[in-house]
Amino acid sequence: MKKAIFPGSFDPITNGHFDIIKRGISLFDEVIVAIGVNAEKKYMFSLEQRKKFIEDAFKDSPKVRVITYEGLTIDLCKKEKAEFILRGLRNPADFEFEKAIAHTNRKLSKIETVFLLTAANTSYISSSIVRDVIRNGGDYSVLVPDSVKIE
Repeated sequence: MKKAIFPGSFDPITNGHFDIIKRGISLFDEVIVAIGVNAEKKYMFSLEQRKKFIEDAFKDSPKVRVITYEGLTIDLCKKEKAEFILRGLRNPADFEFEKAIAHTNRKLSKIETVFLLTAANTSYISSSIVRDVIRNGGDYSVLVPDSVKIE
């Protein structure tokens, strides 16, 4: 069984994340969306909200599981018996950053990182842009899955 961990903070999940997960489903038997917990980071959405947004977006996808974790992603991969880390790339800056992490992960373990290029129509979207749109009262709904609801 080929499992991939798709790690991130998902604050909130975007249409770009959604696209990568959907495409990952066709490559892997299971995609584990792993929401990392970082006590030093200030999040717009609670851990429970972020998890619910993703679970609701993939409620009809049995190959997607959503979990939370602390610590190194490679330790989570070992715990979950996942051989791959799934990551999306939007631009050259993402590639340089992600390449360094992938090399480090491979040096520390046998975990391979699989990169998918984001779709052209979502490559400009980031969670930080979505948060800015939300903070300023803009229409964020075109940037995120329907499951992301601000109350």
